[in-house]
Amino acid sequence: MDADASRLLRRLLDERPTAALATLHQGEPAASMVPFVLPPGETGLLVLVSGLSPHTRDMQAHPRVGLLVTAETPGPWPPHALPRVALDATAHALARGTPAWERAQAQYLARFADMAQLFTLGDFQLLVLQPQAARLVAGFGRAFALVGQPLDDWLRQAAAA
Repeated sequence: MDADASRLLRRLLDERPTAALATLHQGEPAASMVPFVLPPGETGLLVLVSGLSPHTRDMQAHPRVGLLVTAETPGPWPPHALPRVALDATAHALARGTPAWERAQAQYLARFADMAQLFTLGDFQLLVLQPQAARLVAGFGRAFALVGQPLDDWLRQAAAA
């Protein structure tokens, strides 16, 4: 992947506030929307979800998920060439009150300060979506797959790098 494509796609994770989340719901595919944060220098994406939401129960029952982040439309590209990052990930909850929770909460609120009140509600939990594989599309004929250390390295990059 060339540097321009890498920056374009990595920038999506820094600038787009929401992603489509795909879960397995009672044996059937289900899609929803979640705000997310990829903290600088880390590989796991943070989501704050309500225990009342079906997608939360889905992730508890089947932690493998799909996450799709796309460029804003309209853009300078046709719909089939829309830049996008598709991640296969494993979801795991952070234990409330732990140092990992506290750090994740601060990182989440740095991006979504208006969601602070949700942290006071007992049914909300922070989950880490740890990517296992990525399919990256920077435009028509510009698709890339990443797994393992190359994926981790790419996720840790700053978009401006």
